[in-house]
Amino acid sequence: MADNDVATKAPESDAQEAPAAHVPPPAAPGQSIIPGDSIAQEGPTMGEHCTTDRPTPEGEIPTGELTKLGGVDVYITKPSDYPHSPSKLLLLLTGGTGIKSTNNQLQADKYAAEGFLVVMPDQFDNDPAPNTVNMAELSKDASWLETFKMKSAEGIKSFMIDMWLARHTPEKVLPILHKVVEGAKEEFADALANGGGIYGVGYCFGAKYILILAGEHPDTVAWGWEAPKDEEQGTVKKAPVIKAGAIAHGTMVTRDDLEAVKVPVYIAAVKDDPLFPEDEVLAPGRLALEKNQVEHDVQTFTGVPHGFAVYGDYEDSKIKQSQTQAYGQMLGWIQAH
Repeated sequence: MADNDVATKAPESDAQEAPAAHVPPPAAPGQSIIPGDSIAQEGPTMGEHCTTDRPTPEGEIPTGELTKLGGVDVYITKPSDYPHSPSKLLLLLTGGTGIKSTNNQLQADKYAAEGFLVVMPDQFDNDPAPNTVNMAELSKDASWLETFKMKSAEGIKSFMIDMWLARHTPEKVLPILHKVVEGAKEEFADALANGGGIYGVGYCFGAKYILILAGEHPDTVAWGWEAPKDEEQGTVKKAPVIKAGAIAHGTMVTRDDLEAVKVPVYIAAVKDDPLFPEDEVLAPGRLALEKNQVEHDVQTFTGVPHGFAVYGDYEDSKIKQSQTQAYGQMLGWIQAH
């Protein structure tokens, strides 16, 4: 496949059905380094929902453009009447399929049609998540190949995703996002001023980083570095980058991510989602938001797969309805703030 093997179709199965990858052990570079997370979050982190697209609705074509901002590849899409009418600046962070995904581009276009100037950065530095294994390249022995396909394909894919995650840690991703944010502030100062700041929307992998940008962190952590071990170090906190955020079915989100949030946040979650677990992450995170008096809204969707809110076509009418509902709620949240 072209574009670094970004797939164009995914099954309507939930992450519970597909083998999910795990972050490498503590010594590996892929561990989380947000405050309190000296060891990476245990359990599933990514699956089919984050690495493949569903079919694109027939006849829909993206209207934005791929360009650069702050030296980073971005997809930018604007309201049709911009700059003649005021707009607001929105940072949209994708799942593992990245900015070249047609569905992600169409998702950005939907927000642009509602008056947002959308900046969707390549937070993976031209390295979207792997989603296929070219088995033909592994061996010319057909009989061995067939056996290997049956028993090992998913294991190899899981290993590849682990390695991919190790390449895309906060230490690598956050500096990219800061470059884009600074570039957007300069390039689209009118939209920034009109909205009174930057809004943020994130799906799957991108959801975690919207939460980080919505939080107050020691300056080192805000740039993806380790939390200071000495209480006297890093005492200067970096204010939230965004003024309000909305996320759907986050992956690799930690309690610390949610506990640090200081701006209004909307969360679309999936019931019994192992990639965004209720007991370990969402419930304590919600308690922290309440304790910190942070305005928030958590909506849990049932009978849908993780990843349902990402734009794309489903045959299941319930999933389609929930997808539309989640988008409407996320849009309404950032419009209201």
